[in-house]
Amino acid sequence: MYEAHFGLREPPFGITPDTSFAYACNSHQEALNTLLVAARNGEGFMKVTGEVGTGKTLLCRRFLRALDPARFVSAYIPNPYLEPETLMFALAEELGVRIDRGGDQHHLLRELNHALLDFARAGKTVVACMDEAQAMPQETLEALRLLTNLETEKRKLLQVVLFGQPELDDRLAQESIRQLRQRITFQYRLSALGAAEIEQYLSHRLRVAGHRGGTLFLPAAVRQLHRASRGIPRLVNIIAHKSLLLAFGEGVQQVLPRHVRGAAADTPAASAESRGWWLAAAAVMLVGGGITLAYMQ
Repeated sequence: MYEAHFGLREPPFGITPDTSFAYACNSHQEALNTLLVAARNGEGFMKVTGEVGTGKTLLCRRFLRALDPARFVSAYIPNPYLEPETLMFALAEELGVRIDRGGDQHHLLRELNHALLDFARAGKTVVACMDEAQAMPQETLEALRLLTNLETEKRKLLQVVLFGQPELDDRLAQESIRQLRQRITFQYRLSALGAAEIEQYLSHRLRVAGHRGGTLFLPAAVRQLHRASRGIPRLVNIIAHKSLLLAFGEGVQQVLPRHVRGAAADTPAASAESRGWWLAAAAVMLVGGGITLAYMQ
């Protein structure tokens, strides 16, 4: 690979949600601050939405790591496409709670309630994060709402954070689950990286990966990368990684716009836009050429 060629300890643009590479862009930092304030205030439901690839899972992991273990107990459910009873078992397992697997939903709910009360008596707040929440079945969403009914006179026994794609908003807009929708007290919509943030994002990840040399991505290449990725972090990572491979293949020390264009053309989520941009540019050139020829005639 290209690590030694560019003076890197490890690949800088992996697509797994590695918190050591997390870049505190404006959107993510505002979302994290919102979640931490809401958790400390004891709110029942919170929601974070964002397009595919905007870093929802990474934000979720940053949030869980930022919670004070002396005050919070957390559960992380990466795939909530579960039946209600299965979700309760998953929550219990994450919280280290023993539950009789032969019981019905009523007894499951009661046992979870007892466990949550024990955490409350110990001064602990329980926070459950549901990733990919747009895939959660409606009956499971309702079961989750019933769990958040558990409370003392002072506070909720369980706080829930829903992380999902924009389709989650459509699910919650359904009249049949309006009770849950009304309980969402804090929400945030993640946005893509702005043009000015792309260069900082690239520099940050390269620095974490061990780069200490000069500029790797020329300004024109950064602009091309923003155009091809639309600022979506996952696409930025994929295209940047392929761009480094192309530069390495040529034996050069910097990423040029042509490397980014080649990488984008090889990336399905970005290649259509890249081809569209090149078609538009070609059309302008053809029109310009036609005008010139007409003027010369």
